[in-house]
Amino acid sequence: MEEGTAEFLALQESLVGRYSLDRELGRGGMGIVYLAHEVALDRPVALKLLPPTLATQASLRDRFLREARTAAKLSHPNIVPIFAVDEIDDFVFFVMAYINGETLGQRIRTTGPIPFAESARVLREVAWALAYAHAQGVVHRDVKPDNILLEAGSGRALVTDFGIAHVREGPGMTSAGEVLGTAEFMSPEQASGEAVDGRSDLYSLGVVGYLALTGKLPFEGPSISAILAKHITEEAPPVRSVEPEVPAKLAKIVDRCLAKEPTHRFADGEALAEALGNTFERRTELPVALRVFLKKNQEIANSSALGLLLLFIEAPLLLAAAGGSAVAGVVALGVLVAFALASFGGMAQRARQLLKTGYGQDETVLALKTAHERRREELEFEYGRHPKLVERVARIAAAVGLGGAALAIVLVATFGSGPVVEGLGWLLGTAGLLGASIAAYRHGRRRDIAGERWLRLWKGWIGRLMFKIGRLGLKRLPTAVAATYRPTALAIGMAADRLFEELPKQTRKALGNLPEVVRRLEADAQRMRGRVEQLDAAIADVEGPARPGPAQQRDQLTGDLRELRDGAQRGLSEAVTALETLRLDLLRMRAGAGTIESVTADLAAASDLSEDIEHLLEGRQEVDALLAGR
Repeated sequence: MEEGTAEFLALQESLVGRYSLDRELGRGGMGIVYLAHEVALDRPVALKLLPPTLATQASLRDRFLREARTAAKLSHPNIVPIFAVDEIDDFVFFVMAYINGETLGQRIRTTGPIPFAESARVLREVAWALAYAHAQGVVHRDVKPDNILLEAGSGRALVTDFGIAHVREGPGMTSAGEVLGTAEFMSPEQASGEAVDGRSDLYSLGVVGYLALTGKLPFEGPSISAILAKHITEEAPPVRSVEPEVPAKLAKIVDRCLAKEPTHRFADGEALAEALGNTFERRTELPVALRVFLKKNQEIANSSALGLLLLFIEAPLLLAAAGGSAVAGVVALGVLVAFALASFGGMAQRARQLLKTGYGQDETVLALKTAHERRREELEFEYGRHPKLVERVARIAAAVGLGGAALAIVLVATFGSGPVVEGLGWLLGTAGLLGASIAAYRHGRRRDIAGERWLRLWKGWIGRLMFKIGRLGLKRLPTAVAATYRPTALAIGMAADRLFEELPKQTRKALGNLPEVVRRLEADAQRMRGRVEQLDAAIADVEGPARPGPAQQRDQLTGDLRELRDGAQRGLSEAVTALETLRLDLLRMRAGAGTIESVTADLAAASDLSEDIEHLLEGRQEVDALLAGR
């Protein structure tokens, strides 16, 4: 409070009995903000004072009061409410709600870029606030991170300083010829001194989003005039050229906000908010507790594989050193038991950690399924969905080599040993083992066999046992704080798997291929959803203002993409419907109202549908190549 102490005391003397000043919160060229208490209502408020040096200028004083009273009429959950606009003695000020938290600017300066989902949420809430203000005829004209407050606890975004930060003599300029506002966030039309409407605020919000997502501004320069010139004349670098990890849909929205021509931006804040809402309706990321579990599970898997290898090397050496004695055998067995107990103990401990955060076996299996499907998709891209030449040759070599070695053994046993037969047998046997190893490795990599085994382990009775052991001593199990990542297809498929396991053994035998069909439909649905999102991004790219080419060609391409997108959406819907049908069939069977024949018929239809989707997905590369060429 050392700076402006006399000012503070003078203001407090004028406000005595109405507001009790606490401390200064911040100051800028156009205002000083104090934390105060409203005496009558006994509540904390933020009081913004027009600097006394500016209050002496009648035009600035009148503009401040007029625009403050205009902003005071705004009532929206994402706008900081103004309680009073007043002038006492030589002081001109307004009083607004005190928001406990920090500005978006402070958050970015402290932590760097904001997580994508949180950025989309904040931008949408600000877009709602702007849409409401624009409908009331108020254009903010200074949308920037430091005018966006983030409420502590809830994270709610609130916009402040509506129409107040820009106290102007003319369009965009003060009487001294300086541009008021923040150059880094100013729209081209505002920087040019032209008339502005709500779309100017959307441009500024696009700059805010750019900074929140990438940690960088689209335009920087050595001076304000250099920055304004770039806003007017240069295209902003695409968001994903700066930060490639930003989701394509979200990046396209921010890029569109930064279009030079206002007509190429979103029509209004409502349209922008709706587009932003579509970017995070579906959670695409596992909660942190499950991500840590998957990481630890992989680490344990690697160490377990190494431990088993060492154990199998150690046991024969130990037995050989002890001459095959019983003591050595007991020691080797003890090492094996200790290793197994340590492995199961680690699993139980990880299950307990998940239970403490509110996640059980169902969420764990879903996380493993999600990771397994993603890994399979990556491996299929790397190794192909079907065996390639290397794997096919390795399989032939394994069959021929091992078969030849077996024949050589039979010949030696029948006719006696000989150097030619023994050498040929050794050569064929070595080739067979090498071919079998290569084939097994390629097959295991392409299919993610290790991931399948871990999934079965945690999904089966061992996983249930681990969670039962982990639950011991836990009196209360919390509900998961974050929404669990439950893709629709995987959630339905998991329910179907659980119902299938509850069926009698004979019934499960009759419906033996049901789990495999469910797995295929799950994978198909996930891949079709990815295809829909990919085509949505392509449509946004073609419809973007920077897309070159004749309008007729763009319209034709957009129509083709929309047709493909609708087909992918139908495929997704059909895959989910087939999964849901199988789940309902199993529910009826558990209730005694279903038959094996009805389930078998639906299984056949689901299998045919899966094959159709597979063909559709296999042909997408040709379509992508065609679209890229056009």
